[in-house]
Amino acid sequence: MKALFISLLALNLLSLSFSELCNPHDKQVLLQIKKHFGDPYLLASWLSDTDCCTSWNQVECDATTNRIVSLRIFSGDLSGEIPAEVGDLPYLETLEFHKLTNITGPIPPSISNLIHLISLRLSNLNLTGPVPDSLSKLKNLRVLTLSFNSLSGSIPSSLALMPEIDILELDRNNLTGPIPESFGNFAGRVPGISLSHNQLSGKIPASLDNTDFRLIDFSRNKLEGDASMLFGPNKTSGSVDLSRNLLEFNLSKVVFPNTLTYLDVNHNKIFGSIPTQMTQLNHLSLNVSYNRLCGQIPQGGKLQTFDYTAYFHNRCLCGAPLASCK
Repeated sequence: MKALFISLLALNLLSLSFSELCNPHDKQVLLQIKKHFGDPYLLASWLSDTDCCTSWNQVECDATTNRIVSLRIFSGDLSGEIPAEVGDLPYLETLEFHKLTNITGPIPPSISNLIHLISLRLSNLNLTGPVPDSLSKLKNLRVLTLSFNSLSGSIPSSLALMPEIDILELDRNNLTGPIPESFGNFAGRVPGISLSHNQLSGKIPASLDNTDFRLIDFSRNKLEGDASMLFGPNKTSGSVDLSRNLLEFNLSKVVFPNTLTYLDVNHNKIFGSIPTQMTQLNHLSLNVSYNRLCGQIPQGGKLQTFDYTAYFHNRCLCGAPLASCK
């Protein structure tokens, strides 16, 4: 009798050890996603007779609820469009498709259903179509990275309505049109923003004078006119890259924040002289080459430590590290 009791206890413990944690709905959605991609080797661990919370790669479950909170698929052989089913994982906080060059098609609108999403990274793919306006529904989103794709159309002004956005990366696409006026009035925190390597045009909105970006990268676009509103003594910008645009303003009149550590404005139409105040920026990395600057490079600070290539191809800049002024 005692032996029977021990055997039954062992069987109960064994059955408990194999009890599945994975939510049945979440598991079914993930298996549909796997089927959508043609049962690829990258998702080989997604087996119907195993527990997705303990045995599957690329996914994570919440320790308390056991609902899927993270889906990260990256660096592998995967082909096709991102399936609409990703929007059927209601507790997702992280969604990432990264470095999968055969992922094509548009960003599925169903992603806007993921109201708990904190990080959305769809990068180094081959996505086409617009940046969906509906992404603005993701009120908890802190990171939006859509870099290295072939997205087209204009930037939705509604992206400024996301109150928690902290990183906004739309660089290396085929986006056109102006920078939205709304980017001067983000609903909450002000994100670090990268829009480089697109086809953006027009003037930088004057409303950005109201906005304190810690990081700005507008390089390699077709932006024109004034960019001085991005600077000011009361701002806290650390890195600003405006290189390879059509910007045209007087550098002499710009007051830079003391927090500035990186400034690249090469290949524009910027005129005036280098302000003496730049000698006070002790941690600055600088490139003002290929502009229309004139006058002597101020002596002091780090300005003489840069290679001559940081200054060359201007109208009449002179002084170390360039040739002496006549």
